[in-house]
Amino acid sequence: MEFGDLMEKEAKIALEDGTIIVGKGFGHETTATGEIVFFTGMTGYVEVLTDPSFKGQILMPTYPLQGNYGVDENSYQSGKIQAEGLIVREECKNPSMFSSQKTLNDFLKEFKIPGISGIDTRDLTIKIRDKGAMKCAIATEEIDDSELIALAKNQLNIIDMDLVPQVSTKEVVVFGEDFKQKVAILDCGVKKNTINDFLKRDVGVVLFPYGTDYKTILDYDVNGMMVSSGAGNPTRVTETIETVGKISNQLPIFGISLGQQIIAKSFGAKIYKMKFGHRGVNQPVKDLNSGKVYITSQNHGFAIDKESLIDTPLNLTQINLNDNTLEGFSHEELSLYCVQYHPESGPGPSDTNFVFDEFKQMMINY
Repeated sequence: MEFGDLMEKEAKIALEDGTIIVGKGFGHETTATGEIVFFTGMTGYVEVLTDPSFKGQILMPTYPLQGNYGVDENSYQSGKIQAEGLIVREECKNPSMFSSQKTLNDFLKEFKIPGISGIDTRDLTIKIRDKGAMKCAIATEEIDDSELIALAKNQLNIIDMDLVPQVSTKEVVVFGEDFKQKVAILDCGVKKNTINDFLKRDVGVVLFPYGTDYKTILDYDVNGMMVSSGAGNPTRVTETIETVGKISNQLPIFGISLGQQIIAKSFGAKIYKMKFGHRGVNQPVKDLNSGKVYITSQNHGFAIDKESLIDTPLNLTQINLNDNTLEGFSHEELSLYCVQYHPESGPGPSDTNFVFDEFKQMMINY
């Protein structure tokens, strides 16, 4: 360790409303921009930082201590950190966990991501809940306040950003090619847990770039298609929406989070930007058919307008008990299985992991 690493450097956050907050820098020395969002899980910083759904966002965990159990590469949900920056109350410099391979500080440095500690994350969370998710800039290097505020204000709104092309695979990748059942996944920012949940059920995965046309998918002789979770505004992923529209009457279709929204959009439902979204591991979801309530892992800033289902062949099946937003839907005739939450967890509870079993059975029965 170099002497300079022992010295705490001043770092700053700027919000689009002109707010400047000063803390201590760690991770990579740079300046980054993104939409500031909060995550309410007490654990899971490795998984959420590597979740492609956080592309374009600066992540702020609400739990005050981060880094205390270090970083285990087995927890990665993609090949790198996807979030643009990290804001914490306290950074743990000396983690304690048998499987830890590096510190949070080293993790951020490895992928050139800035971090800032010493921030009153409780107060900042309250501000976001009041005003909504905001454009933000974070600097762990010297920069004038006015310049940092300008960077926050002048960046694109996440509504107008094309993030899926930045996180999707660039080529077709096959996993478990010897399995009899195969599912196509249109990759809008898929998590490793999702792929692994199919593989451990003896279902092979053919991972396609998000913009793959339906004829190419059918050439692989798959038994079903999934639209994965992912980043940003679903209405901008027009290629995937078009593919779903052409293939939905030829295969069973499965959608998670952004994938569900894309599928809904292909049938004419409307999407809207939420005030501050759902990002955590304790969201209660009620199934309207069984009456059962599940605790779910969620990460999304957009939602489906459930009132817009009235003019579509889609039927509401699940709702969020905190705010009554749409959590699931079915189709009047077609084989669709769509949920807004993350049954693959990573992080979070695995209460709804049975969703993968049910979709496998849907493919077998089709």
